[in-house]
Order: sequence, then structure tokens, then C-alpha cells
Amino acid sequence: MSLELNQHLGKQLRARRSSLGLTQTQVARAINVTFQQIQKYEKGTNGVSSSRLLQLANFLKVPIKYFFEEFKDFQNLDTQTKSENSLEAFVSKLSEVEKEKLLNILHSNKKLSKSA
Repeated sequence: MSLELNQHLGKQLRARRSSLGLTQTQVARAINVTFQQIQKYEKGTNGVSSSRLLQLANFLKVPIKYFFEEFKDFQNLDTQTKSENSLEAFVSKLSEVEKEKLLNILHSNKKLSKSA
């Protein structure tokens, strides 16, 4: 995990903890770590494992994506997901005949790319 991401996650953690009026000790006890570990998370010195991140999200009552919001690489991923969802929405609106035609086109393109 990159230092930049660790620092971003730490900033998000500190912001949420502070907004709830919680101390580092209270958060640490809730997820069974030391307050020094929370300090290291908040400074970005230590990375947060996925299981710890889930514990933090549950305790702080935020979705996991909260910790990634406004992080540059997350923005790219979010845009990609929206594009994929748009394609899914488009296909779901097609009639069965249109879906069959689309599949035939895709299969014929696949055959062409293999022979090239």
C-alpha cells in the first residue's frame, strides 16, 4: 500500500473520529488495538489491513468507501464502475431479439480477432 494512500486513509480516519468526538483510545479499544496503533494509522505510518478497515468502518458508522473518497485512484475506479454500470443498464433495456443480435455481433468479432 502506498504511503500516499496510507496518509489519505489516516486523514479520513482522523476526520471521522474527531467529528464523532472520539479519542484515539476509544477507537483503539473498540477494534482491539493500542491507541499508538491508531496514531500510526492516522499519520499514515502504518497501513490499515482490510479487516481492520472493516472494523473501523463499522465502529465509525461509515461505508468502507468513505476512507477512499477524494483519493485520486479511487476517483478513476469510481468512473470506470459507472461506465460498466451504464453498459449493463443499456444491455438490460434491450429486447431478447436485440440481445441475440448483439451476441452474434460480438461472437463474429471474436472469431475475426482470433484469425487475425
